[in-house]
Amino acid sequence: MKIDLFKRVALKIDIPDQGLRKGDVATIVEHLPGKNTEDGYALEVFNAVGESIAVVMVPESAVEPLTADKIPSVRPLAKTA
Repeated sequence: MKIDLFKRVALKIDIPDQGLRKGDVATIVEHLPGKNTEDGYALEVFNAVGESIAVVMVPESAVEPLTADKIPSVRPLAKTA
């Protein structure tokens, strides 16, 4: 399931080293074709006021498109040590 660039998606996994959790919203900035592995995406994550806080690479199975039956929410960013 290839998702178009610049579409917003929800994480299906936690990414603890970046302080990100399942359900956080990110924007696809690059499609990463897999070589004998699963395709992936480069995602940019923004805080609630639109500032970039992380760029992460994840496998395609780690994201899902946003749908009309879901509501984004706000939570504090988990700081890493």
